[in-house]
Amino acid sequence: MGRTAFIFPGQGVQHVGMAKEFYDTYEESRSVFDEASKAAGFSIEEICFTENEKINETKYTQPALLTASCAILKAVENEGIHADVTAGLSLGEYCALTAAETMSFPDAVKVVCQRGTFMEEEVPGGCGGMTAIMTRKEIPVEEICEETEGIVTVANYNCPGQKVISGEKAAVDEAARKLLEAGASRAVPLHVDGPFHSPMLKGAGEKLHTLLEEIELNEPSIPFISNVTAKEESEPERMKDLLGRQVYSPVRWQQSMEYMINDGVDTFVEIGPGRTLSNFVKKIDRNVRVFHVGTVEDLKALKEALA
Repeated sequence: MGRTAFIFPGQGVQHVGMAKEFYDTYEESRSVFDEASKAAGFSIEEICFTENEKINETKYTQPALLTASCAILKAVENEGIHADVTAGLSLGEYCALTAAETMSFPDAVKVVCQRGTFMEEEVPGGCGGMTAIMTRKEIPVEEICEETEGIVTVANYNCPGQKVISGEKAAVDEAARKLLEAGASRAVPLHVDGPFHSPMLKGAGEKLHTLLEEIELNEPSIPFISNVTAKEESEPERMKDLLGRQVYSPVRWQQSMEYMINDGVDTFVEIGPGRTLSNFVKKIDRNVRVFHVGTVEDLKALKEALA
């Protein structure tokens, strides 16, 4: 019998109204929002449910998205659906850590509030950027980034044919131009306010690691797959180090999914706003089952499919 993985999205999929249905339907989900607002020191409900500009500011986006995804997770678990393994893309790792009972939810909220602030403070707005590179053939993305003047590196290995580059805005733009000349089919600038997962954020990662030294981590109750190593990690002190490094290191998402599939995972459940990860998994391996839970109707469909 195959295994089930819960996977959680990262920054960029947030939208006003995310998880509102679950807040209205499940008491457990409502409690998650209450807990989050107390831990954050401001109203997460206001960020998630009312029209506002803050939802796209990193220091607010991160706790809001974490809360929305964890509120949906509680509803999924309430229906008797549980994971055998878990992972999250970038910020989504903190949802995975709570799913694996490695980090308490209030601690996760406090950490991501600071994580977002560290990232915003490290690089002034407008100085950095990220661009998704789509290819239909093999292109030396890393080599072209290395040859480009300025700071630009691969930030995400998402799936076959898609990588994300990140760094100084001018360098990212120049590398994207060169990659299109080399045969990339598309170069799509991402709507983010920082050069995430690039060396420009090393200082933020080091501050985060210092903060994590004060946080208690437990060994995961189910396998947790790290973005940085693309394999299972369980030793708490090492996990703190990896979470700090993750801020300025590439997210090896494709490799993480392949690791899980090779380890017997045949069902992936994306929990949270958007279907980005579901689309990545389908491109990585069309033989696995992929579900997304972003609405109560999605949860009903998942429950029927797994019955």
